[in-house]
Amino acid sequence: MLQRFDERNRDLTVNLNGTLVHRDEAGVSPFDSVVQGGDAVWEGLRLYDGRIFKLREHLARLRSSALALAFAEIPSDEAIIEEIRRTLAANRMRDGVHIRLTLTRGVKVTSGMDPRLNRSGPTFIVLAEHKAPVYERSGLRLITSSLRRFGPDTLDPQIHHANLLQSILAKIEANAAGADDALMLDGNGFIAETNATHLFFVRDGVAMTSRTVACPEGITRATVLELCAEHDIPSRVKDLSLTEAYRADEAFCTGTMGELAGVTGIDGRVIGDGSPGPLTKRLSDLYRDLTAREGVVVIGRER
Repeated sequence: MLQRFDERNRDLTVNLNGTLVHRDEAGVSPFDSVVQGGDAVWEGLRLYDGRIFKLREHLARLRSSALALAFAEIPSDEAIIEEIRRTLAANRMRDGVHIRLTLTRGVKVTSGMDPRLNRSGPTFIVLAEHKAPVYERSGLRLITSSLRRFGPDTLDPQIHHANLLQSILAKIEANAAGADDALMLDGNGFIAETNATHLFFVRDGVAMTSRTVACPEGITRATVLELCAEHDIPSRVKDLSLTEAYRADEAFCTGTMGELAGVTGIDGRVIGDGSPGPLTKRLSDLYRDLTAREGVVVIGRER
């Protein structure tokens, strides 16, 4: 599963601290905290017909992560939304768009990890791209990574930080194995998530997902659990072992960039009949219906 370049993104306008610039001219200082140590938080958003789905929830998670990292300054939700609007308008975007927000601690006066060296900041970036959901609908194949997800005793996964080396190393393993993504375990050997998404497994009609001990509190994950409750679909949040994954009737992953996507193979085992299952399809349809009618309006219709 390799994303392809979309020609519509060749001349993107990027928002860097409120300044709109061509993608080839945008850049951050070598003294910026994100360059010096990955000291930044981020969110991925999706635009549907002028509306951003779960925008307030994403901004709350961004703020929570920045507070946990003791950022001295955090833009208000209103200020962030205004910069998103300006960026989308500059690119004439209203649908089929993925938006990545990055908030760094800011620029240091000299290189070093000490936050007291930060004398200006934060740095705020809005990157909006034409990007459909990135996963194949025919089903994904996963392998289990040798890397374990950190728990709260090492690096709390509730901090949605920009240091993604764990995920990158796991993705390298998946690439080498010819798989689409890597399944990652926690320190106790239970399933955490993939290198990029949360996971659900279906057994006897029950949708099961892992506790958020070694993974973020996913917004799409929470939405799927809400849909299950609303539509009388049994669901459970529990510790899940690889054996439970291998014997599942269905499996799917969830995330803003890829929405819901079926998983049809794990570590050489075929899941179900080797194609996305009926509950996966039903929840995907319910999710699609929800995103078609809900969200914060950021781009109005042209008159």
